[in-house]
Amino acid sequence: MVVLSYAKIKTFIHKHPESKDVMNNWYRLADKADWSNFHEIKRMFSNSVDAIGKDRFVFNVGGGNYRIIAVIFFDVRTLYLRFVGTHAEYDKLKNVTII
Repeated sequence: MVVLSYAKIKTFIHKHPESKDVMNNWYRLADKADWSNFHEIKRMFSNSVDAIGKDRFVFNVGGGNYRIIAVIFFDVRTLYLRFVGTHAEYDKLKNVTII
């Protein structure tokens, strides 16, 4: 997949240095993936990803400590990072399908 906006992960790591390994690991896996549907993502990330509608997916990263919301367009193999944050920051979001 082409993962756009790695800068969001980089900014998050700067604020939360303890997340560096798990965030970069998630990025490497997503960048090398060739998903064509949600079931393939689910196979890779097991119970740590949910489809939330409007081509958006929430990834639980680092044992559920962090969240990534991404918009994925399977037909063009592109993943746009929309939100990278802690579980607590994610819980404060009002409507995750518009992010």
